[in-house]
Amino acid sequence: MILAVSPTWAYLVATASALAYLLLALWSAGMGVRLSRGVFALAWLLHALSLAEGLFGQPPRFGFAPALSMTVWLALAVIAIENELLPNLRSGFTLAGVGTVAVLLPQHFPGVSYAAIGSAWLPLHWALGIASYGLFTAAVLHGWLMARSERRLREMTEPPQGMPLLALERLTFRFVQAGFVMLTASLLAGAYFAQTVYDGKAGSLWNHKTAFSVLAWFIFAGLLLGRRLRGWRGRQALRVLYLGAGLLLLGYLGSRFVLEVVLQRG
Repeated sequence: MILAVSPTWAYLVATASALAYLLLALWSAGMGVRLSRGVFALAWLLHALSLAEGLFGQPPRFGFAPALSMTVWLALAVIAIENELLPNLRSGFTLAGVGTVAVLLPQHFPGVSYAAIGSAWLPLHWALGIASYGLFTAAVLHGWLMARSERRLREMTEPPQGMPLLALERLTFRFVQAGFVMLTASLLAGAYFAQTVYDGKAGSLWNHKTAFSVLAWFIFAGLLLGRRLRGWRGRQALRVLYLGAGLLLLGYLGSRFVLEVVLQRG
């Protein structure tokens, strides 16, 4: 059964985080570096507090909205670290506008209760899965930046600036590689969880989430092999990346959205 709206304090924290994200998305260019970093740090920390209320509250809850919110939270952390280590990337806080929505969603769709988790492997499966979601989100974002840079370079609408295109491409595929490792570990942990808790029953091993996730795994494996053996790059590689990310999105988030919102089931 879907739970009610989160407590008032958690809703206020999430709202404050959303307002800070919105401020960053609309006016970060005019804030200056120090102020924009401060606003981001405030939004990100408040976002973390709102997530903690659902994950560690009584009872603990999880579902499509918390998973999406945590994915955006991790991707924003990656962007913030990059802005410190790679100032020439000029990615900015591109996902700040998405964070405005993502931090509020769990307050209205807090998920289902997991008060009695039968195995420690389930939280590990969640953590690895969310990590892979965050890394692939970062890869998609960098792929979009790469496509934009390539288009501007081809059309010569603007002088070249920021990170060189080849360096941006290498960074994109590093995120793909890291996400692939996390996705593989998540699938293995999920299979072990199903074996230990549900005795490997077919319904617990194979469902829509697993099918889409395994398909995404093969897509990403093909992308990495194609790049290594055939030198895939540019638009061809990005199409495969977007396809795999779309399948992964349909995996947990899509299936849980249908169960929790459309069918109103836990």
